[in-house]
Amino acid sequence: MSRRLTYGMVGGGPGSFIGDAHRRAISLDSSARLAAGCFSRTPEKSKSQGEALGLEPERCYTNYREMAQAEGKREDGIDFVVVVTPNATHYEICKAFLEAGIHVACDKPLATDSAQAEELQKLAQEKGLLFMVTYTYMGHVTAKYIRDLIKAGEIGQIRTVMAEYPQGWLYNENDWGGKQGEWRCDPAQSGRVNCLGDLGTHVENAVATMTGLKVKRVLAKMDVVVPGRKLDDNDQILVEYEGGATGVNWSSQFAIGCDNSLRVRIYGSKGTILWFQENPEEITLIREDGIARTIKRGYGAVTPDAAKYGRLPAGHTEGWLEAMGNLYDSFTQCVEAKEEGTFTEDRIDYPTVAAGVQGIRYVEACLESNEKGNVWVEV
Repeated sequence: MSRRLTYGMVGGGPGSFIGDAHRRAISLDSSARLAAGCFSRTPEKSKSQGEALGLEPERCYTNYREMAQAEGKREDGIDFVVVVTPNATHYEICKAFLEAGIHVACDKPLATDSAQAEELQKLAQEKGLLFMVTYTYMGHVTAKYIRDLIKAGEIGQIRTVMAEYPQGWLYNENDWGGKQGEWRCDPAQSGRVNCLGDLGTHVENAVATMTGLKVKRVLAKMDVVVPGRKLDDNDQILVEYEGGATGVNWSSQFAIGCDNSLRVRIYGSKGTILWFQENPEEITLIREDGIARTIKRGYGAVTPDAAKYGRLPAGHTEGWLEAMGNLYDSFTQCVEAKEEGTFTEDRIDYPTVAAGVQGIRYVEACLESNEKGNVWVEV
Protein backbone atom coordinates (compact mmCIF):
# COMPACT_ATOMS: atom_id res chain seq x y z
CA MET A 1 0.00 0.00 0.00
CA SER A 2 1.07 3.59 -0.55
CA ARG A 3 0.17 4.52 3.03
CA ARG A 4 0.39 2.91 6.45
CA LEU A 5 -2.84 1.68 8.04
CA THR A 6 -4.22 3.65 10.96
CA TYR A 7 -6.35 2.46 13.85
CA GLY A 8 -8.30 3.81 16.77
CA MET A 9 -8.86 2.43 20.24
CA VAL A 10 -11.84 2.45 22.57
CA GLY A 11 -10.78 1.75 26.15
CA GLY A 12 -7.16 1.26 27.16
CA GLY A 13 -6.94 4.38 29.31
CA PRO A 14 -4.40 5.27 32.02
CA GLY A 15 -3.29 2.16 33.89
CA SER A 16 -4.96 -0.27 31.47
CA PHE A 17 -3.02 -3.50 31.04
CA ILE A 18 -4.88 -4.86 28.03
CA GLY A 19 -5.03 -1.62 26.05
CA ASP A 20 -1.29 -1.14 26.33
CA ALA A 21 -0.74 -4.79 25.36
CA HIS A 22 -2.76 -4.38 22.16
CA ARG A 23 -0.85 -1.22 21.23
CA ARG A 24 2.48 -2.96 21.79
CA ALA A 25 1.40 -6.05 19.85
CA ILE A 26 0.37 -3.98 16.82
CA SER A 27 3.66 -2.09 16.96
CA LEU A 28 5.70 -5.31 16.69
CA ASP A 29 5.32 -5.31 12.91
CA SER A 30 4.63 -1.58 12.48
CA SER A 31 1.55 -2.69 10.58
CA ALA A 32 -0.62 0.19 11.74
CA ARG A 33 -0.35 3.52 13.54
CA LEU A 34 -2.61 4.69 16.37
CA ALA A 35 -4.43 7.78 15.12
CA ALA A 36 -7.58 8.20 17.23
CA GLY A 37 -9.10 7.10 20.49
CA CYS A 38 -11.66 7.31 23.23
CA PHE A 39 -9.66 5.83 26.07
CA SER A 40 -11.91 6.48 29.06
CA ARG A 41 -15.48 7.34 30.01
CA THR A 42 -13.95 10.35 31.77
CA PRO A 43 -13.18 12.98 29.07
CA GLU A 44 -10.20 14.39 30.95
CA LYS A 45 -8.59 10.97 31.26
CA SER A 46 -9.25 10.19 27.62
CA LYS A 47 -7.67 13.46 26.51
CA SER A 48 -4.68 12.95 28.79
CA GLN A 49 -4.08 9.44 27.45
CA GLY A 50 -4.41 10.61 23.86
CA GLU A 51 -1.87 13.38 24.42
CA ALA A 52 0.52 10.90 26.08
CA LEU A 53 0.23 8.68 23.01
CA GLY A 54 0.92 11.57 20.65
CA LEU A 55 -2.52 11.92 19.06
CA GLU A 56 -3.88 15.08 17.50
CA PRO A 57 -6.21 16.82 20.00
CA GLU A 58 -9.19 16.73 17.62
CA ARG A 59 -8.91 12.93 17.40
CA CYS A 60 -9.08 12.40 21.17
CA TYR A 61 -12.82 11.84 21.54
CA THR A 62 -15.13 12.17 24.54
CA ASN A 63 -17.28 9.15 23.61
CA TYR A 64 -17.18 6.25 21.20
CA ARG A 65 -20.26 7.28 19.21
CA GLU A 66 -18.70 10.64 18.39
CA MET A 67 -15.50 8.85 17.43
CA ALA A 68 -17.22 6.32 15.14
CA GLN A 69 -19.23 8.99 13.32
CA ALA A 70 -16.30 11.39 12.93
CA GLU A 71 -13.76 8.79 11.83
CA GLY A 72 -16.24 7.22 9.43
CA LYS A 73 -16.64 10.56 7.64
CA ARG A 74 -12.97 11.63 7.56
CA GLU A 75 -11.09 11.15 4.32
CA ASP A 76 -8.14 9.99 6.43
CA GLY A 77 -10.30 8.11 8.94
CA ILE A 78 -9.05 5.05 10.79
CA ASP A 79 -8.95 1.74 8.95
CA PHE A 80 -9.97 -0.30 11.99
CA VAL A 81 -10.84 0.09 15.65
CA VAL A 82 -9.62 -1.92 18.64
CA VAL A 83 -12.19 -2.40 21.42
CA VAL A 84 -10.70 -3.14 24.85
CA THR A 85 -13.51 -2.36 27.29
CA PRO A 86 -15.54 -4.43 29.81
CA ASN A 87 -17.70 -7.18 28.28
CA ALA A 88 -21.08 -5.49 28.64
CA THR A 89 -20.01 -2.58 26.41
CA HIS A 90 -18.64 -4.61 23.47
CA TYR A 91 -21.89 -4.91 21.55
CA GLU A 92 -22.83 -1.22 21.39
CA ILE A 93 -19.29 -0.07 20.65
CA CYS A 94 -18.63 -2.63 17.91
CA LYS A 95 -22.02 -1.95 16.36
CA ALA A 96 -21.33 1.79 16.18
CA PHE A 97 -18.08 1.29 14.28
CA LEU A 98 -19.49 -1.35 11.95
CA GLU A 99 -22.34 1.02 11.07
CA ALA A 100 -19.71 3.68 10.32
CA GLY A 101 -18.01 1.30 7.87
CA ILE A 102 -14.95 0.58 10.01
CA HIS A 103 -13.29 -2.83 10.50
CA VAL A 104 -13.27 -4.10 14.11
CA ALA A 105 -10.94 -5.98 16.43
CA CYS A 106 -12.57 -6.75 19.78
CA ASP A 107 -11.34 -8.40 22.94
CA LYS A 108 -13.16 -11.55 23.98
CA PRO A 109 -15.84 -12.44 24.90
CA LEU A 110 -17.58 -10.86 21.93
CA ALA A 111 -20.78 -9.92 23.77
CA THR A 112 -22.94 -10.90 26.75
CA ASP A 113 -25.55 -12.88 24.81
CA SER A 114 -25.79 -14.71 21.50
CA ALA A 115 -28.44 -12.37 20.02
CA GLN A 116 -25.99 -9.48 20.29
CA ALA A 117 -23.11 -11.57 18.95
CA GLU A 118 -25.13 -12.81 15.99
CA GLU A 119 -26.29 -9.29 15.17
CA LEU A 120 -22.67 -8.12 15.04
CA GLN A 121 -21.78 -11.04 12.78
CA LYS A 122 -24.67 -10.26 10.43
CA LEU A 123 -23.84 -6.55 10.35
CA ALA A 124 -20.18 -7.21 9.53
CA GLN A 125 -21.22 -9.54 6.70
CA GLU A 126 -23.72 -7.06 5.29
CA LYS A 127 -21.15 -4.26 5.36
CA GLY A 128 -18.36 -6.43 3.98
CA LEU A 129 -16.19 -5.63 7.00
CA LEU A 130 -13.54 -7.70 8.77
CA PHE A 131 -14.04 -8.55 12.44
CA MET A 132 -11.41 -10.17 14.66
CA VAL A 133 -11.97 -11.43 18.20
CA THR A 134 -8.64 -11.53 20.03
CA TYR A 135 -8.30 -15.02 21.44
CA THR A 136 -4.63 -14.24 21.86
CA TYR A 137 -3.25 -17.69 22.64
CA MET A 138 -4.15 -19.00 19.21
CA GLY A 139 -1.56 -16.67 17.74
CA HIS A 140 1.26 -18.84 19.09
CA VAL A 141 3.29 -20.57 16.40
CA THR A 142 2.94 -23.86 18.26
CA ALA A 143 -0.87 -23.58 18.41
CA LYS A 144 -0.95 -23.08 14.66
CA TYR A 145 1.44 -26.02 14.22
CA ILE A 146 -0.86 -28.29 16.24
CA ARG A 147 -3.74 -27.24 14.00
CA ASP A 148 -1.69 -28.27 10.95
CA LEU A 149 -0.65 -31.61 12.49
CA ILE A 150 -4.22 -32.58 13.33
CA LYS A 151 -5.52 -31.48 9.93
CA ALA A 152 -2.87 -33.70 8.33
CA GLY A 153 -4.07 -36.69 10.37
CA GLU A 154 -0.89 -37.08 12.43
CA ILE A 155 -2.73 -38.39 15.51
CA GLY A 156 -5.63 -40.00 13.68
CA GLN A 157 -9.23 -39.54 14.75
CA ILE A 158 -9.59 -37.46 17.89
CA ARG A 159 -11.18 -39.41 20.71
CA THR A 160 -11.06 -37.06 23.68
CA VAL A 161 -9.66 -33.65 24.68
CA MET A 162 -8.77 -32.54 28.21
CA ALA A 163 -8.44 -28.75 28.42
CA GLU A 164 -8.06 -26.39 31.35
CA TYR A 165 -7.33 -22.80 32.26
CA PRO A 166 -6.83 -22.28 35.99
CA GLN A 167 -5.69 -19.02 37.58
CA GLY A 168 -5.16 -18.21 41.25
CA TRP A 169 -5.39 -14.42 41.42
CA LEU A 170 -8.93 -14.20 42.85
CA TYR A 171 -8.62 -16.83 45.61
CA ASN A 172 -8.84 -14.34 48.52
CA GLU A 173 -12.32 -13.23 49.56
CA ASN A 174 -10.83 -9.96 50.82
CA ASP A 175 -9.11 -9.16 47.52
CA TRP A 176 -11.11 -8.34 44.38
CA GLY A 177 -8.07 -8.16 42.10
CA GLY A 178 -7.97 -4.39 41.71
CA LYS A 179 -9.56 -2.66 38.73
CA GLN A 180 -9.11 -5.69 36.44
CA GLY A 181 -10.81 -8.06 38.87
CA GLU A 182 -13.54 -5.74 40.10
CA TRP A 183 -15.27 -5.33 36.74
CA ARG A 184 -14.97 -9.04 35.94
CA CYS A 185 -16.76 -9.88 39.20
CA ASP A 186 -19.48 -7.30 38.59
CA PRO A 187 -22.57 -8.61 36.72
CA ALA A 188 -23.32 -5.11 35.42
CA GLN A 189 -20.00 -5.02 33.56
CA SER A 190 -19.15 -8.69 32.98
CA GLY A 191 -22.59 -10.07 32.19
CA ARG A 192 -23.97 -13.34 33.54
CA VAL A 193 -20.58 -15.03 33.88
CA ASN A 194 -17.11 -14.23 35.13
CA CYS A 195 -14.71 -17.17 34.99
CA LEU A 196 -16.41 -18.94 32.09
CA GLY A 197 -16.45 -15.78 29.97
CA ASP A 198 -12.93 -14.71 30.88
CA LEU A 199 -11.16 -18.08 30.84
CA GLY A 200 -13.64 -20.71 29.67
CA THR A 201 -14.10 -19.06 26.28
CA HIS A 202 -10.33 -19.33 25.77
CA VAL A 203 -10.56 -23.05 26.49
CA GLU A 204 -13.43 -23.54 24.04
CA ASN A 205 -11.67 -21.54 21.33
CA ALA A 206 -8.31 -23.27 21.84
CA VAL A 207 -9.84 -26.71 21.37
CA ALA A 208 -11.93 -25.60 18.39
CA THR A 209 -8.99 -23.90 16.68
CA MET A 210 -6.48 -26.69 17.19
CA THR A 211 -8.75 -29.65 16.49
CA GLY A 212 -11.51 -28.29 14.25
CA LEU A 213 -14.04 -30.01 16.53
CA LYS A 214 -17.47 -28.44 16.99
CA VAL A 215 -19.26 -28.68 20.33
CA LYS A 216 -22.54 -30.62 20.10
CA ARG A 217 -23.68 -30.48 23.71
CA VAL A 218 -22.42 -29.70 27.22
CA LEU A 219 -23.07 -30.65 30.82
CA ALA A 220 -21.89 -27.88 33.11
CA LYS A 221 -21.29 -27.38 36.83
CA MET A 222 -20.60 -23.70 37.47
CA ASP A 223 -19.72 -22.80 41.06
CA VAL A 224 -19.45 -19.60 43.09
CA VAL A 225 -16.92 -20.65 45.72
CA VAL A 226 -15.05 -17.67 47.16
CA PRO A 227 -17.23 -15.88 49.75
CA GLY A 228 -18.65 -12.58 48.49
CA ARG A 229 -18.53 -13.40 44.80
CA LYS A 230 -21.68 -13.05 42.70
CA LEU A 231 -20.52 -14.77 39.53
CA ASP A 232 -18.89 -18.12 38.80
CA ASP A 233 -15.26 -18.61 39.78
CA ASN A 234 -14.91 -22.34 39.01
CA ASP A 235 -16.39 -24.18 36.01
CA GLN A 236 -16.27 -27.88 35.11
CA ILE A 237 -17.77 -28.75 31.73
CA LEU A 238 -18.32 -32.16 30.14
CA VAL A 239 -18.31 -31.78 26.36
CA GLU A 240 -19.55 -33.96 23.52
CA TYR A 241 -18.38 -32.97 20.03
CA GLU A 242 -19.96 -33.62 16.67
CA GLY A 243 -18.57 -36.90 15.38
CA GLY A 244 -18.44 -38.54 18.80
CA ALA A 245 -15.31 -37.17 20.47
CA THR A 246 -15.64 -36.14 24.11
CA GLY A 247 -13.88 -33.73 26.41
CA VAL A 248 -13.58 -32.07 29.79
CA ASN A 249 -13.05 -28.31 30.15
CA TRP A 250 -12.06 -26.75 33.49
CA SER A 251 -11.50 -23.12 34.37
CA SER A 252 -10.91 -21.57 37.79
CA GLN A 253 -9.83 -18.30 39.38
CA PHE A 254 -8.88 -19.57 42.84
CA ALA A 255 -6.32 -22.24 41.93
CA ILE A 256 -3.42 -20.98 44.05
CA GLY A 257 -0.12 -21.39 42.24
CA CYS A 258 -1.61 -21.08 38.76
CA ASP A 259 -1.07 -17.99 36.65
CA ASN A 260 -2.31 -18.33 33.06
CA SER A 261 -2.21 -22.09 32.96
CA LEU A 262 -4.06 -22.84 29.72
CA ARG A 263 -3.29 -26.46 28.89
CA VAL A 264 -4.65 -28.73 26.14
CA ARG A 265 -4.23 -32.51 25.88
CA ILE A 266 -5.51 -34.06 22.66
CA TYR A 267 -5.82 -37.86 22.43
CA GLY A 268 -6.31 -39.49 19.04
CA SER A 269 -6.48 -43.00 17.58
CA LYS A 270 -2.82 -42.81 16.46
CA GLY A 271 -1.20 -40.46 18.94
CA THR A 272 -1.36 -37.65 21.48
CA ILE A 273 -0.48 -33.95 21.45
CA LEU A 274 0.24 -31.98 24.63
CA TRP A 275 0.46 -28.16 24.80
CA PHE A 276 0.96 -25.74 27.71
CA GLN A 277 0.67 -22.03 26.94
CA GLU A 278 3.10 -21.00 29.70
CA ASN A 279 5.72 -22.94 27.75
CA PRO A 280 4.59 -22.00 24.22
CA GLU A 281 7.93 -22.66 22.59
CA GLU A 282 7.27 -26.38 22.27
CA ILE A 283 4.70 -29.14 21.91
CA THR A 284 4.89 -32.83 22.82
CA LEU A 285 3.89 -35.37 20.17
CA ILE A 286 3.51 -39.00 21.26
CA ARG A 287 2.96 -41.63 18.61
CA GLU A 288 1.66 -45.21 18.85
CA ASP A 289 5.08 -46.57 19.79
CA GLY A 290 4.96 -44.52 23.01
CA ILE A 291 7.98 -42.39 22.13
CA ALA A 292 7.43 -38.78 23.19
CA ARG A 293 8.92 -36.22 20.83
CA THR A 294 9.39 -32.59 21.83
CA ILE A 295 9.15 -30.22 18.88
CA LYS A 296 10.32 -26.64 19.40
CA ARG A 297 9.39 -23.45 17.62
CA GLY A 298 12.15 -22.21 15.36
CA TYR A 299 13.11 -25.58 13.88
CA GLY A 300 12.41 -27.09 10.47
CA ALA A 301 9.87 -29.62 11.74
CA VAL A 302 7.30 -26.85 12.20
CA THR A 303 5.02 -26.46 9.18
CA PRO A 304 5.67 -23.40 6.98
CA ASP A 305 2.18 -21.96 7.55
CA ALA A 306 2.90 -21.87 11.29
CA ALA A 307 6.62 -21.12 11.15
CA LYS A 308 6.13 -17.93 9.13
CA TYR A 309 4.83 -16.21 12.27
CA GLY A 310 8.06 -16.76 14.17
CA ARG A 311 10.12 -13.61 14.67
CA LEU A 312 13.21 -14.94 16.44
CA PRO A 313 15.57 -17.91 16.06
CA ALA A 314 15.08 -20.95 18.30
CA GLY A 315 16.19 -20.33 21.87
CA HIS A 316 15.11 -16.68 21.79
CA THR A 317 11.81 -17.05 23.60
CA GLU A 318 8.62 -15.73 22.06
CA GLY A 319 5.49 -15.38 24.14
CA TRP A 320 2.06 -13.89 24.67
CA LEU A 321 2.76 -10.46 23.17
CA GLU A 322 4.13 -12.03 20.00
CA ALA A 323 1.07 -14.29 19.82
CA MET A 324 -1.22 -11.26 19.87
CA GLY A 325 1.04 -9.59 17.32
CA ASN A 326 0.60 -12.60 15.04
CA LEU A 327 -3.17 -12.18 15.11
CA TYR A 328 -2.79 -8.53 14.16
CA ASP A 329 -0.29 -9.45 11.47
CA SER A 330 -2.92 -11.53 9.69
CA PHE A 331 -5.73 -9.08 10.43
CA THR A 332 -3.92 -6.01 9.08
CA GLN A 333 -2.84 -7.89 5.96
CA CYS A 334 -6.49 -8.73 5.36
CA VAL A 335 -7.52 -5.10 5.94
CA GLU A 336 -4.91 -4.00 3.39
CA ALA A 337 -6.17 -6.59 0.91
CA LYS A 338 -9.75 -5.38 1.44
CA GLU A 339 -8.75 -1.83 0.60
CA GLU A 340 -6.74 -2.97 -2.42
CA GLY A 341 -9.55 -5.20 -3.69
CA THR A 342 -7.43 -8.37 -3.49
CA PHE A 343 -8.97 -9.96 -0.38
CA THR A 344 -10.03 -13.61 -0.35
CA GLU A 345 -11.40 -15.59 2.61
CA ASP A 346 -8.47 -18.02 2.61
CA ARG A 347 -6.17 -15.20 3.76
CA ILE A 348 -7.82 -15.12 7.17
CA ASP A 349 -5.66 -16.66 9.91
CA TYR A 350 -7.14 -15.07 13.02
CA PRO A 351 -10.23 -15.73 15.20
CA THR A 352 -13.20 -14.25 13.35
CA VAL A 353 -16.53 -12.94 14.59
CA ALA A 354 -17.90 -16.45 13.96
CA ALA A 355 -15.51 -17.79 16.61
CA GLY A 356 -16.77 -15.09 18.95
CA VAL A 357 -20.38 -16.10 18.31
CA GLN A 358 -19.56 -19.75 18.98
CA GLY A 359 -17.96 -18.77 22.28
CA ILE A 360 -21.11 -17.00 23.44
CA ARG A 361 -23.33 -19.92 22.39
CA TYR A 362 -21.07 -22.20 24.42
CA VAL A 363 -21.39 -19.93 27.47
CA GLU A 364 -25.17 -19.79 27.17
CA ALA A 365 -25.48 -23.56 26.86
CA CYS A 366 -23.31 -23.99 29.97
CA LEU A 367 -25.47 -21.52 31.89
CA GLU A 368 -28.63 -23.35 30.87
CA SER A 369 -27.14 -26.70 31.83
CA ASN A 370 -26.09 -25.42 35.24
CA GLU A 371 -29.40 -23.69 35.94
CA LYS A 372 -31.35 -26.86 35.06
CA GLY A 373 -29.41 -28.94 37.55
CA ASN A 374 -26.38 -30.00 35.51
CA VAL A 375 -28.04 -31.68 32.54
CA TRP A 376 -26.94 -32.11 28.92
CA VAL A 377 -27.80 -29.09 26.74
CA GLU A 378 -27.37 -28.76 22.96
CA VAL A 379 -25.14 -25.89 21.81
